[in-house]
Formats: sequence, structure tokens, C-alpha cells
Amino acid sequence: MKRILLFLATNLAVVVVLGIVANLLGVNRFLTGSGLNISALLGFAAVMGFGGAFISLLISKPIAKWSTGAQVIEHPSNSTELWLVDSVARLSKAAGIGMPEVAIYEGEPNAFATGATKNSSLVAVSTGLLQSMSREEAEAVLAHEVAHIANGDMVTLTLIQGVVNTFVVFISRVVGYLVDSFLRRNDEESSGPGIVYMITTVVCDIVFGVVASIIVAWFSRQREFRADAGAARLMGSARPMVGALRRLGGLSAGELPQSVATAGITGRPGWMALFASHPPIEERIAALNVWK
Repeated sequence: MKRILLFLATNLAVVVVLGIVANLLGVNRFLTGSGLNISALLGFAAVMGFGGAFISLLISKPIAKWSTGAQVIEHPSNSTELWLVDSVARLSKAAGIGMPEVAIYEGEPNAFATGATKNSSLVAVSTGLLQSMSREEAEAVLAHEVAHIANGDMVTLTLIQGVVNTFVVFISRVVGYLVDSFLRRNDEESSGPGIVYMITTVVCDIVFGVVASIIVAWFSRQREFRADAGAARLMGSARPMVGALRRLGGLSAGELPQSVATAGITGRPGWMALFASHPPIEERIAALNVWK
């Protein structure tokens, strides 16, 4: 539940905060002062929608390190760290991407990949995962994260988030303008949008943002199937990834911050499946069992 709320809250936060700032700075008044300027509103919505999404992407790696306490392995100090670095290096070379930073963080079984570009990324695994999995299973998890990077999933989801954010901003302000105009239709001294417009746009930002989160979560679940298949290709067989997923199915998967949750290894949809960033493990195993 915590991860679902984090996933939802972060997606909403960018649009809502930028919307409030725009109201306070008077940008919305300019757009609606003498009638709704659709062209200006579209430009404004695009800047708002994509701006927040790309800012999130650019700071994703430092935020991930800070929020999980992940420690980058600069110089391997034991056999496990050496194995981790060597495995990621081998998998990255096979996937045709630059060597990511490799990190370990304290926590229950999970892992994630993040970063703004394929050649400036981070792969992090938890101590719980390393302790609970065999080397082959853990390597399959690493292959899954490397596949996320090679597939460009972070950038893809950022673009999707930017598109849905743009629609949220645009539609919210159109609805706000219409509601405000209707309620003030007999006000001959009206000189632009009022408090009703501000309240309506903020409420719509939140409501439409929930719908946007469902859309982004659906795309995220599709990317998980692709990353699983990518791991199978990198490993030369689906068996290690199936084994890793089965192992995870019997463990308590660790919570990840929203900024990296969509690039993690597992998740439990539960009763709020529409907001889940990962498909059920059973579905992922079934998809891998038919992989050739």
C-alpha cells in the first residue's frame, strides 16, 4: 500500500504544484483574461507536463541513492561485491550499453535500475536479495535491470508521463475556465478567472492525475514483461528468471520509493491493481514459460 501511495502521490505532485505556482504567478489569468487562448494553453500545458517529467528523470539517480541509502561500489571490498560488478559489466556489454554504477542497499529482497540515459545509469540490489537468492537467480535479476536500461524504459516512461501530464494540465484548465465562466456569466465587471477557477483546476489536476497514474502504471506493467524477456535473452534461457520470480513469490518484497519503483524487480498489485507498476508474479512466470 505504501508503494502504491508513493507512486500515485509523486505523479500527482508535479502537476498540482506547478498548477498552484502558475495560479499564484498569474499565468492562468493571462491565458483566460479575455477568453481562453487554446494555443497558449497548449504550449503552457506541454511545458508544465514535460518539464516536471524530465526534471524527475534528470535527478532520478541521486534521488534513488538518497532515498534507499544505496552505496555505490567504487572498489569491491569482498567477493560478493566483486561478483556483482563483474556480472553487471558482462551483462551490460552483452546488452550494448555503458557500464552502470553498481550499488548495494540495506533492505528486503528487491532491486532497481535508474538513470537519465543508457550510458549513465545505476543498478542497485538489496542485501535481502543477495542473502535469499542463489547466484544464478540474483544474476537473472541483474539481467532484468540491465534489460530495463537497454530498453530505455526510464526515458520511455518519462515521455509517457509527460504526455499524460500535458493532458491533465490542459483539460483541467479548460474545465476550470468553463466552470468559472458559467458561475460568473452575469458578472459584468468580471476581469478574468476568479477563485472558482483556481479551486476547480486544482481539483481537476488531482482527479485527472489519478486517471493519468492508471495509464502510466499500465505501460509500466508492459515494460516489466519486456524486461523479463530481455533477462531471458541475456541469460540464454528463461529458467533463471523464472527461478528468481518464484523465489520472490515466496518472499516479502521490499518497498521502493516511487522514483525507482517502476524499475524494480517485483510488486504485489493487491486490490489496487490498476495502480500497480508491476504485473502479478504468476503472470510474469506464465509469459516466460512460453518464451522461446
